[in-house]
Amino acid sequence: MAFINIVKRVSVFVVFLGILSAACTRVGTSELGLGLLPSLDAINTKDTIIEVETETVDIPDSLSIFGSDYHILGELNNDPLFGNTKATMFFQMLPDFFPFYVQGNRDSIVVDSAVLSFKYAGFYGDSTKPIKIRVNQIDPATPLDISKYYPANYPEVFGIKAGAALANPYSLDLARVGDSVINRYEASQYQIRIKLYDKIANMFIKQFDSNTAYRNDTTLRQYFPGFAVSVDPGSNNNVLLKLNMTDTNTRLALYFKTNYTPLGSVGTVDTTVLKMRFRLSANGDANFIKRDRTGSELLKHIGKTNDSLVYVQTSPGTGVKIKIPGLKSFGNKLIHRAELIAEQVPDDANINTIEKQMLAPRYLLLAAYDANDNKVIRNVPNDYQSIANAEAFARFGGYQTYKSLNGYDKVSTYNFNITRYVQGVVSRKDSTFDFRISAPVNDSLRYVPPYPNNTLAGVDYITTSTANQAAMGRVRLGGGKHSKFKMRLHIYYSDL
Repeated sequence: MAFINIVKRVSVFVVFLGILSAACTRVGTSELGLGLLPSLDAINTKDTIIEVETETVDIPDSLSIFGSDYHILGELNNDPLFGNTKATMFFQMLPDFFPFYVQGNRDSIVVDSAVLSFKYAGFYGDSTKPIKIRVNQIDPATPLDISKYYPANYPEVFGIKAGAALANPYSLDLARVGDSVINRYEASQYQIRIKLYDKIANMFIKQFDSNTAYRNDTTLRQYFPGFAVSVDPGSNNNVLLKLNMTDTNTRLALYFKTNYTPLGSVGTVDTTVLKMRFRLSANGDANFIKRDRTGSELLKHIGKTNDSLVYVQTSPGTGVKIKIPGLKSFGNKLIHRAELIAEQVPDDANINTIEKQMLAPRYLLLAAYDANDNKVIRNVPNDYQSIANAEAFARFGGYQTYKSLNGYDKVSTYNFNITRYVQGVVSRKDSTFDFRISAPVNDSLRYVPPYPNNTLAGVDYITTSTANQAAMGRVRLGGGKHSKFKMRLHIYYSDL
């Protein structure tokens, strides 16, 4: 009997300790799959659903695709939910050194070819049809500014245009892009190789020299402003390509024969190759992604308050505004688990076609909208911790998972652990926030450490390795009023 009393006293002490610290670690059975601890005396775990109000919002961000990020090329013109997308690339290739020169006497040089190649890193959309890639010169009247990071979603502002064609449209069969290229100069795989016109090869190999175009990087840009790469609208217009610009398989290769004689060798005429590459430190570079939502289902829902359907499109794209008015009246409880749950609403009309081709984002970010601090986007108080804390970042949630739901085998689902935020609101009367869900690529948000160190502030950075690839990913989610896929705040708690 004495042992039972000791257990009860310890249980009561644990409850009061949880109240004072406002940092509960006890976990209820939840959507995140964490098990319920055995019931303790004086604690009875309950759960409840708090409704949320949702609205799709445009996110006019200034995403810049950096040189180290995968570049996006292609078009999506067959998406009834989100509309059209067009991705184009403008960039330069530079040699390893300046003044640059082609070895050998100019009169002895025999031009073979010039090949522009890219390291293929994947696709998004329909891979069953070939896609035609067009390579042009950048119009000299609209050159790149090498000092600028170009926002991806404002191509018309900067007006960089394509000039003369440099090659015939190249038909890429995505089913064979993994074929190996093996010859005396290279052994590679997943490489896209586009042969330029002979006159362009002659220009790079015989016309340009160290006294003119190849004197330095500035003179080269004056003679050749760079490459403009797009896709032919008449080909497969429902796929985006990922290209790795910093890989050694991305380059301009110049093939030629010369009588150049290495030291100590017998003079011969043989084919050799010189390579120019995409240089992070010196290149001009712009990867534009233009969204056109004309006629899309999404367009009908942007700005519609308390909507049953909401739409998240990977940056540059759209997000969701979330209000939880019922949280203010939720009494002081011991919060074991509070999670915001967002579920995909499948598109029945295209479930075996477009839905399988245009997948949902792999990561969604839940952030707080601070209307009292210049309307900044900041981390969810106490729960979202810096990416540098990998374990805590993963525990917060946001990564795509699949579950069987309402008769569908594979529904994209996103869960966000906001337990400590809710505990702070109900126990300490912390400030409440509206939330934003987005699908970031490269982004930053104001970061405030967890209580009691929340008097400090900094910045947390999100990158493509953590989040998403630009333009790849879109998902229609159930809003707070949806009948089957309701977005909701699920709370597991105990009365005090």
